[in-house]
Amino acid sequence: MADAFVSFAVQKLGDFLIQEVTLRLGLREDVQWLRNELLFMQSFIKHAEENPSGDQRVQQWVFEINSVANDAVAILETYSFGASDVDGSASRLKACTCICTKETKFYKVGKEIQSLKQRIMDISRKQRETYGITDINNAPTRPNNQSAMVRTLRRTTSYVDDQDRFFVGFREVVEILLAELLKEEPRRSVISIFGMGGLGKTTLARNLYTNPNIVSSFPTRAWICVSQEYDTMDLLRNIIKSIQRRTKENIDLLEKMTETDLESYLRDLLKEDKYLVVVDDVWRREAWESLKRAFPDSKSGSRVIITTRKEDVAERADNKGFVHKLRDLSQEESWDLFCKKLLDVQAMVSAMERLAKDMVDKCGDLPLAIVVLSGLLSHKKGLEEWKKVKTQLWQNIKDDSLEISFLLSLSYNDLPTALKQCFLSFGMFPEDYVIYAENIIWMWMAEGFIPRGEERMEDVGEGFLNELIRRSLIQSVSTFWENIHECRIHDLLRDLAVQKALEVSFFDIYDPRKHSISSLCLRHAVHDQVERYLSLDLSNLKVRSIMFFDLDFCKLGLINFRHGFQHTYVLHLGIRSNSTTSILPDSVGCLYHLKFLRLKGIHELPSSIGNLKNLQTIRVLNNFGRLCQLPPETADLINLRHLEASYSKPLKHISKLTSLQVINGICCDQWKDVDPVDLVNLQDLRMYGIMKFYSLNNISSLKNLIILRLFCKDNESFPALEFLNSFQKLQKLWLNGRIEKLPLSNPFPNSITMMILSHSELMGDPMPILGMLPNLRNLDLLRAYEGKEITCSGNDFCQLEFLHLESLENLERWNLATNAMPLIKGLGIHNCPKLREIPERMKEVKRLARACIG
Repeated sequence: MADAFVSFAVQKLGDFLIQEVTLRLGLREDVQWLRNELLFMQSFIKHAEENPSGDQRVQQWVFEINSVANDAVAILETYSFGASDVDGSASRLKACTCICTKETKFYKVGKEIQSLKQRIMDISRKQRETYGITDINNAPTRPNNQSAMVRTLRRTTSYVDDQDRFFVGFREVVEILLAELLKEEPRRSVISIFGMGGLGKTTLARNLYTNPNIVSSFPTRAWICVSQEYDTMDLLRNIIKSIQRRTKENIDLLEKMTETDLESYLRDLLKEDKYLVVVDDVWRREAWESLKRAFPDSKSGSRVIITTRKEDVAERADNKGFVHKLRDLSQEESWDLFCKKLLDVQAMVSAMERLAKDMVDKCGDLPLAIVVLSGLLSHKKGLEEWKKVKTQLWQNIKDDSLEISFLLSLSYNDLPTALKQCFLSFGMFPEDYVIYAENIIWMWMAEGFIPRGEERMEDVGEGFLNELIRRSLIQSVSTFWENIHECRIHDLLRDLAVQKALEVSFFDIYDPRKHSISSLCLRHAVHDQVERYLSLDLSNLKVRSIMFFDLDFCKLGLINFRHGFQHTYVLHLGIRSNSTTSILPDSVGCLYHLKFLRLKGIHELPSSIGNLKNLQTIRVLNNFGRLCQLPPETADLINLRHLEASYSKPLKHISKLTSLQVINGICCDQWKDVDPVDLVNLQDLRMYGIMKFYSLNNISSLKNLIILRLFCKDNESFPALEFLNSFQKLQKLWLNGRIEKLPLSNPFPNSITMMILSHSELMGDPMPILGMLPNLRNLDLLRAYEGKEITCSGNDFCQLEFLHLESLENLERWNLATNAMPLIKGLGIHNCPKLREIPERMKEVKRLARACIG
């Protein structure tokens, strides 16, 4: 799909030639030449992608062409902003100024187009001399299969089975380690888990860390990742920050402490409670030795879990501790895992099965290698293609087993270019970082990784993410309403992403020790010491994406967006919240290309935000419910699609934002004066602070709403709910707050497939009304009903697959008719202490963990 981005640049260049009919002849010829050259190269890119050779030179060539295409778009967008600023002039003097300004812009565009022209000629020369690509003229012309691929991905986006959280061969291990963690041993002890990379150490530790019995048994829990390069003081600070609130005073105090001070401070924090700390990915004994003094033994049954690839680290962590070596999977378990991840087991004929078993046997019984191999073969159709994969693998066998790094690279090389770029972007995040699915998808949209077409870009992006998960290149962390909610990348795959990104100058991560970062890379990530990064000479940068993850940074005044960041499309800025300095600098208004703005710790946006006419996403996440102040100019952002910010003052004229698809964070009293009739594209609305005396009837004009989440103010009730029945496209509904009574006749639209009722405190049994919904597949009732009995009659819940009943504290009886819930697959019952018996038919239904409601 690399041709999608070149095609976009070709279209932009063509539009520029049409719109600027007064271009000087020389400039027009250069723009036309650049357009034709990119158009010429496009056919070869298609051929290279559809017939991947694994030749790194070809991949580098494709990336370089993409880079030129992206820069061409950036130049034209810069010009278009300058032109639009002056075209509205009225007076003769202003008109003269306009002409001069426009000529200056034309001159600058001409210079930059000349530079691109030279780069194209260099790429053509390297195509022959360096890369050895000589068959560009023989590349066959094929129909563009981009739309077909997008449709294929879209068809499979509705649900991804969360197999990544299920691990074969670990059931007994989990039980053993849980027993060690929970046994009545007052001494603080260490449980060490060791084994080679890819065996599942972190997955196992995370499963233990989040186990409900562990959560309830250890009031204080913390998780840190050590890795090969570490700083003991940073690790101690991170543990402290994860245990106590991040206030300015606490952070400032920690920064002033010595290592000894930090050890004492942490000991004091931990000595009062029973604690569990996971120290993940320890490479050297010295790392553990430098930390263990801070973990006191108060004889309260505290535990520390260590994961490591090194046996000596595990063995020497605690003389009286418990050491578990992760065993390799058995041959049967390896094959079982492979088949669980294979998309279409039925299509695997006997000859393909023999091939697959040979390849699985060479995976060294590593779960990561097996699931990646399964993901790779799932996208290879037929025996011949599987034979090609085996041939490639057999060329890289050492000591009768596959090098996992080669297998991961092979799976990466099999991706289309668009998915390669999506995968590489995960490497910009810190190790073990949990990423919201919406966040990464909206970033891809801003970067142009998702082509425009018939499908919504958000839906295509969801398909891309699911495709990476199906290939086991990305891990699902949690799902919500049958969609991926959170995800992460395995550390070995992240290493691969970082390596591949550096090879093609895709991104670089600031290294504080070397105090350097590549000026050639289009994307920069800064994980810590932002202040030092900003002290570099950034004036000549043309970064498209800049991501700051340093939650200890708060000196926003040091960021001058006018220098080095003018071409930025993505700004990810997470800082330490500070009431006096948490105002985004006014210079952000010069980032005319910006499409994605994700902020954390920011409490006020400047009026200059109104300049960012390309902005698609504003996402402001603040701790402790802190609100953000949005300026009135926010309503000028005509291309805004996603607004996620709990803002303090009403945003007047929000109805001008006709491109909005998602609103999350609006309060009900800010909505009451809004006429939403023009918000024709709004599909997802989340509203807070609802009170009984408010009317929500104007919401009913949102005819395209698909997802609706309404939250009452504390101890408040919903107003009348009859307005809900007007949403004929509504699929997912969450009502959080007291409902005095459900309407008896058709309170909900028949289109609803997912529903959550939480803290509803209903006195009447809701099941007869909910059971009539013909498409309801997923129902969660959380503190929703105060009565003693529920009844599901006749053919109620004819499509229901998953049911969660939680904290229905008075519930004693559940009556279930023979024909009710015929399709039920999963049942979760939690904290319903008086419900002694469930219907006989439900005893055979798979038990669900506590619902993840986010």
